[in-house]
Amino acid sequence: MLGGLGKLAAEGLAHRTEKATEGAVHAVEEVVKEVVDHAKQVGEKAIADALKKAQESGDKVVKEVTETVTNTVTNAVTHAAEGLGKLGQ
Repeated sequence: MLGGLGKLAAEGLAHRTEKATEGAVHAVEEVVKEVVDHAKQVGEKAIADALKKAQESGDKVVKEVTETVTNTVTNAVTHAAEGLGKLGQ
């Protein structure tokens, strides 16, 4: 009779150990999922911020180049017009 009780106790202990292990594995899976999701969000935000900064930088460069070209062309046309004006005098 005691042998049967020992076997039942061992089976019960094994079952509880298995359930506890499953619970621990599930908890770890949830933590890992949360960490991965958080890392994904941080990575996506970092990429979005970098793209935004690159776009802003690109827009600034385009504006500066446009202004430089406009000023250069305006100065060249003005200089040419002044030169033509002097020739006409």
